[in-house]
Amino acid sequence: MAPPADLLATIVAATRRAVEFRQSVCSIAELERQTVRVPQGTAFVDALRLSPAPRIIAECKRRSPSKGILRARYEPAVHAASYAGAGAAAISVLTEPTFFDGSPDDLRAVRSAVAIPVLRKDFIVTDYQVHEAAALGADAVLLIAGALDDAALTRLLGLATARGLAALVEVHDGAELARAVDAGAGVIGVNSRNLRTLTVDHDVLERVAGVWRRSKPDAAAVLVAESGIRTGEDLRRLSLAGYEAFLVGERLITQPDPGAALRELRAS
Repeated sequence: MAPPADLLATIVAATRRAVEFRQSVCSIAELERQTVRVPQGTAFVDALRLSPAPRIIAECKRRSPSKGILRARYEPAVHAASYAGAGAAAISVLTEPTFFDGSPDDLRAVRSAVAIPVLRKDFIVTDYQVHEAAALGADAVLLIAGALDDAALTRLLGLATARGLAALVEVHDGAELARAVDAGAGVIGVNSRNLRTLTVDHDVLERVAGVWRRSKPDAAAVLVAESGIRTGEDLRRLSLAGYEAFLVGERLITQPDPGAALRELRAS
């Protein structure tokens, strides 16, 4: 089946419905009572700046809308521990259920399995999801600029900071990069995949990095490359373009041993 004409809008609409149900079952006040660990947002940012290079956020995900099932036997805690042992700077966990077969339980399992920072990768569009991420044990949340207007992006960034979470603000072009900078993003991810159409433009990473080099402020954010990273040569080329860290998912999770695949990629 072909994806919807605007997949991002479709996912966001489904997310809002799912969040409305979850909030009817468990309030924000209850989430705050459930939060037993202070999120380590600063540790997430430091890992992307200071860990031994190449600094890779290794991703746990079962499925993607573009490729379908990526891993039939999906064990996020096992994969995350393997990634950590292979030198991952941080772990990304997909928790979106409808299009990625993710679950909040996946993040809980990963948190219990690793000590390194954990990113909740989801379509965060409500305050509730930020509080939920803290309760689940995340250290950072993904905020997609294309899914949020300026007011929502600024509000969710501020709420994440107040809860001790870092935020990776994802952009796809120069205009979204400018919005992320104006909102005060401390970590900016550039995704070569257009989430509305699922098309990949590998030139996006270097094109947006060029805009970044020409216009970045004195207090520069960490720049993270996302999607389409497969080889050591990709890591070296994008490092020269200005990226300090890399989010890698399908390249690793589809391999028989994801941790060994990460170790090989970092050494290549």
